Amino acid sequence: MTAGEHSVSFGRITLSGATIGGESDLQNEAFRALMSWNPRLKEAVTIVSGDALLRARVESIEENGARIKVFEEMGPVGNEVEITLLQALPEKERMELIIQKTTELGVASIIPFKSEKSISIGERDSVQKKSHRWQDVALKAAKQSRRPDIPSVTPFCSFKDALRTDAGLKVMLWEKGGLPSLKSVLRGYNGGGPVAILSGPEGGFTDEEAGAAKGAGFVLVSLGNRILRTETSAIAAVGIIAYEMML
Repeated sequence: MTAGEHSVSFGRITLSGATIGGESDLQNEAFRALMSWNPRLKEAVTIVSGDALLRARVESIEENGARIKVFEEMGPVGNEVEITLLQALPEKERMELIIQKTTELGVASIIPFKSEKSISIGERDSVQKKSHRWQDVALKAAKQSRRPDIPSVTPFCSFKDALRTDAGLKVMLWEKGGLPSLKSVLRGYNGGGPVAILSGPEGGFTDEEAGAAKGAGFVLVSLGNRILRTETSAIAAVGIIAYEMML
């Protein structure tokens, strides 16, 4: 799967007419959505019923179905913008932190890629192989934050493939001066569709990469005058977009 064909969040359990205290049998699509969470007996999950988010406890799990009992209402579902984070692979444990925190903030998908100044997946895993655990990091963060869905973490790809991502608005975070702020670009965007964020590595993007991103339809934006760590800029950008574009 390439970045241009990336999948978005999954695992949403949708039930019609669910009420507090009621029990429901999950089969077919709803059951498959539940199993995406790797649930344990008596574990609580978030479900969607109409325009409400509910918490339900897993009462039983069989080979082709499960039974849950609703015990709490969390509030309305809300209309959140679909955010894709394109993240140049950082060093050390920073990728795990980025996945965890952006999942809590509502990102729909995360695409790690190789930029000119970033490390490769081979270099990252040569120290301690952890890339195979990234989807599990997202799952645990989704559970902790009581999300109704799980963001997808796609396979590592090239910078060229990352630029192929489709979105109504595509922004590249860059530390160069004279750029419009992310806030001003968001407030001038009337599309209301998905948003993609291109976030660089510790050393930043090169001028050539910035030119390629601009040619691929990305708007170069600033997060302010401070130079932020790669994990800080990615987390901040997702949070800003989630706030500014909440419908």
